[in-house]
Amino acid sequence: MIKKILLIYTGGTIGMIRNKVNNKLIPFTLESLLLSVPELQNDELIIEYKSIKHPIDSSNMNIHVWVEIVDIIEKNYNKYDGFVILHGSDTMSYTASALSFMLENINKAVILTGSQIPIGVRRTDAKENLITAIEIAAMEKINEVCIYFENQLFRGNRTTKINTEDFEAFKSPNFPVLAEIGVKIKFNTNCLTKSNEKLIVHKNLSNNIAILKLYPGIKLEVIALIMKNVKGIVIESFGAGNATDDPRLGKLFEDMINQGKIIINVSQCIHGNIISGEYESSAPFENKNIINGKDITTEAAVTKLMYLLGLSNNDSEIRTKLNKNLRGEVTC
Repeated sequence: MIKKILLIYTGGTIGMIRNKVNNKLIPFTLESLLLSVPELQNDELIIEYKSIKHPIDSSNMNIHVWVEIVDIIEKNYNKYDGFVILHGSDTMSYTASALSFMLENINKAVILTGSQIPIGVRRTDAKENLITAIEIAAMEKINEVCIYFENQLFRGNRTTKINTEDFEAFKSPNFPVLAEIGVKIKFNTNCLTKSNEKLIVHKNLSNNIAILKLYPGIKLEVIALIMKNVKGIVIESFGAGNATDDPRLGKLFEDMINQGKIIINVSQCIHGNIISGEYESSAPFENKNIINGKDITTEAAVTKLMYLLGLSNNDSEIRTKLNKNLRGEVTC
């Protein structure tokens, strides 16, 4: 059976070629990109493509572009068997996490991929990433938002970028890979999901949030200033969920919660969980209204908070959903 895949171009290193005149990287056209990968031309696969209106460096990624991507998927959902999104690697984990929340009950593959070296360079990793991402999307075994990079398929909202120099740019620190690619594609079937519900698309996100990374000696005034100016705060605490035992910090958190702030506590460590009460220094986070982020990544915590703040104005409802595993983003 012939499969149809929609390739969505957002920008990034994968779509670059070096200008022979000034030696600078410039964007490839999608047509040229596909022509540079003749392996994609076969009788069993139809690949069509769309681009966002203004392709960007992924450092410029924002809520509006996420909505544009989701809008493309929604309008073409019944026309294609799967979707592959070409995206810069720097914010790919944020986009994958955001799309996972925006595309509720997704039952087709949405695979983000990119490269560390542009497709127009001889040693590029772009071709293998693109070819395999499309092949997996066409197999109809994946029904969620994923990242494919360097022989591994990850659940998108479990990933973080760990390397700017190696081809293995991403890691899923607290969840198994969904597939490993060698001579054969080996799926981790115990981790695959399937929804029989109708797709629900969410396009209202809030960026009224901040990431607050604790460090030794941070001033309480700085913490207060950041928290006062946003609705939601992702706090990156030490280790298993620790901070200074200065009682003023716990009092500050309590005051902010009373002012309607939503706080989620995540670890600065890549691996492991937030463990409430494990150490005396976790006392500032013992307030029941501070969400224990468990093993969620910062990227998933940020985008989950964006999604929930856009979904509801009810603080209690937001906190309840923050505590739940909505899209496989956290181990509960």
